[in-house]
Amino acid sequence: MQIAFHIGANCTDEDRLLKSVLKNADTFLQQGTAVPGPGKYRKLIREAIEMLAEGAPTADARDVLLDAIVEDDEIKRLVLSNDNFITIPKRIFDHSVFYHQAEKKVRGLHALFPNDDITLFLGMRHPASFLQDTATRAGVQSLAHYLGVLSPVEVLWSDVIRRIKLAAPNTPLYVWCNEDTPLIWEELIRLLAGVSVDTPITGQYDVLSNIISPEGMQGFLARIVDTDPADIDARQTLIAEVLEEHALPDLVEDSISLPQLDETVVATITDAYEADLDVIAAMEGVELILPFD
Repeated sequence: MQIAFHIGANCTDEDRLLKSVLKNADTFLQQGTAVPGPGKYRKLIREAIEMLAEGAPTADARDVLLDAIVEDDEIKRLVLSNDNFITIPKRIFDHSVFYHQAEKKVRGLHALFPNDDITLFLGMRHPASFLQDTATRAGVQSLAHYLGVLSPVEVLWSDVIRRIKLAAPNTPLYVWCNEDTPLIWEELIRLLAGVSVDTPITGQYDVLSNIISPEGMQGFLARIVDTDPADIDARQTLIAEVLEEHALPDLVEDSISLPQLDETVVATITDAYEADLDVIAAMEGVELILPFD
C-alpha cells in the first residue's frame, strides 16, 4: 500500500493542507485513497514509535495499526498528516540540532510499515519567521536558550532533509517553501492524494482566499474559469497577479519581533535560505516543488 505522510514542519500550514485534502475525501476514496481524520492515527502512531524503544514491533503491528486507522481493506493509498510528527515546537532544537529526532521518527515509521510504499512530504519556511513562530509557540523568550550553540544563520533545512534521507534513502521526499503555498496549493493536494489533474477537486484556493481581499478573490474566480485546468503555469501566473494586486499586507508579511533577529541578521538568514534551497534542489531523492518550475 502507498502511504503518503505529510510530516510538518511545525508552524507552516497549521493543518490547512490536511483540511483541504479532507474536503475531497469522498472523491479520493472512490479512487482508492483514504484520508482518515487525524484523531484516528496521530496519537496511535506516536505511541507505536515510542514503544519501538522497547524492541521491534510484533509481526501483526502493521495490520493492527491499519485496522484502527481505516475501515476499508481495499484502499491503495493512505494519506496522513501531522505537523508535530517529528517533534513539538519546544523540542525542535534539542541538543542544539535542528530536528534532532528526525531520523528516529522516520526510521520508526518505516519499522511500523516495513513493506509499504512510503512517501514523505515536508513544508519548509524562511528560518527567521520559523524561529519567531516556533519560539513563541514554545514559550521561549531567548533564541540563545532555544538554539543552544546554534546561531540563527545555521538553521538550515538541508541539514534536516539530509538526515531524513540518511534514515530512509529510498523514500521519496517532496519539499516546498511555505511562502509559495498560495501558488502551488492545488499541486500539493494532488501530490499528497496521488490524483491526476483530471480529478475534480475543491479547496485548491483555500490559502489564496485567506490572504487576499474579497474583491480580489471574486475577480480571480471570474478569471480562472477561462484557464485550462492542465495549464499549471497559467494558473500560477494568474494567482501571482492577484496576489500582487489584492494581497492583505498583514497576512502576507511576517512580523519579526525577537530582538536577536534584527534586520541585518534576517538579511543574512535570507541569503543563507536562498542558497540552501539550491542545495536541496540538487539532492538525490528529493523533489523541491517550486512555482513556475
